[in-house]
Amino acid sequence: MNRINQKLKEDGKLLSLYFTAGYPNLDDTVKIIGELEKNGVDMIEIGLPFSDPLADGPTIQESSTAALKNGMTTEILFEQLKDIRKTISIPLIIMGYFNPVLQYGVEAFCKKCREIGIDGLILPDLPFDVYQEEYESLFKKYGLLNTFLITPQTSDERIHQIDNASEGFIYMVSSASTTGAKQGFGTEQQNYFERIASLHLKNPQIVGFGISNSETFAQATEKAKGAIIGSAFIKHLTQNGVDSIADFVKSIRC
Repeated sequence: MNRINQKLKEDGKLLSLYFTAGYPNLDDTVKIIGELEKNGVDMIEIGLPFSDPLADGPTIQESSTAALKNGMTTEILFEQLKDIRKTISIPLIIMGYFNPVLQYGVEAFCKKCREIGIDGLILPDLPFDVYQEEYESLFKKYGLLNTFLITPQTSDERIHQIDNASEGFIYMVSSASTTGAKQGFGTEQQNYFERIASLHLKNPQIVGFGISNSETFAQATEKAKGAIIGSAFIKHLTQNGVDSIADFVKSIRC
């Protein structure tokens, strides 16, 4: 069974953290992963930096630009991760844009992911229909779960289509905006969370975008299985460095 599925079966609410590979420094990737697992994070999304990150807010955009300036590439990321399963057991997901995957070669990319122990991919700009028609068989061949995003604007019909095609979790975008930390969720978001819960989907949902502290984590996971934090964690890394990861995780789990 895929590590993601195993983790989703566990009791409790899941905390997933996103960071940009190669940031703050090119060689921080493996250390960050190790610190996150050691401090009780359930899943990790490794951001593959891209020069035109349309869905990302300013914090992740800036980290992506810095990582590219540091020299991060797809090939370097794979080289950094080649021995990661000797020390890390929690699910690892690569999140990024489809262009670098296409440039690398989709099958070659998927094969490399399996070799190093990546469990799944999140590619927000890969259209659902294109994935089903052209790439689903490849992802399954290499044991990779593809995670789809839904937003408050996604119709119930489309959500059910995505649910039927999914085999892990559904990435539930909290609002129709770019990524970024928020202070709390309003009535509109709360209604959205309740709407999705009422659909009784077969796949659990993990909420992303706008989660930055213990309060928003609790709000996001009241009806969902877990939550993803990205921008707030990257800000913490920027201000406090890699050695302060334990403090950040404790602030969320308190």
